[in-house]
Amino acid sequence: MTGMSDPVHLPDPGVVREPRPVAGCDVCAALARQRERARATGNWSKVSDCNVEMRRHPHPKAVRA
Repeated sequence: MTGMSDPVHLPDPGVVREPRPVAGCDVCAALARQRERARATGNWSKVSDCNVEMRRHPHPKAVRA
């Protein structure tokens, strides 16, 4: 049959790496706590929201000497 393609294999959402909080950042620490509370209650939408916020939260770039 023409027009058919191979199956698409999507990653298991549980295997996708979550962002880690930046050490010393209060915003990242708060988001990590919110994410854990959301996970504990099964609120996967909130878990995802916290991950997005953590990825988008700006941190200054390290200064090279």
